Amino acid sequence: MCALYIIQFSQLNQQKTMNLYLISQTENNDYDTFDSVVVAAASSKQAANISPTYHGDFRAEGYTSWCRSPEAVDVKYIGKASPTLKTGIVLASYNAG
Repeated sequence: MCALYIIQFSQLNQQKTMNLYLISQTENNDYDTFDSVVVAAASSKQAANISPTYHGDFRAEGYTSWCRSPEAVDVKYIGKASPTLKTGIVLASYNAG
């Protein structure tokens, strides 16, 4: 079963032009995992560092529903974000099991 969650939160104050990125990972593709996320970020590097789990923290021990490091994140630019959108998750795809 694939569930779609809409999550909106702010991690940083908006100071730069925001872009939209599709970030995805294939490192962890079992049940109860995120496979892709649309994020608002100022750069592709910032986008890769946004995690849908642990409020963006990649240092979690044990089981995780996302990959374990920003280096395992595939980032694709998809367009400009609204000037009112803050850095963070716009939409996430979660594979509930």
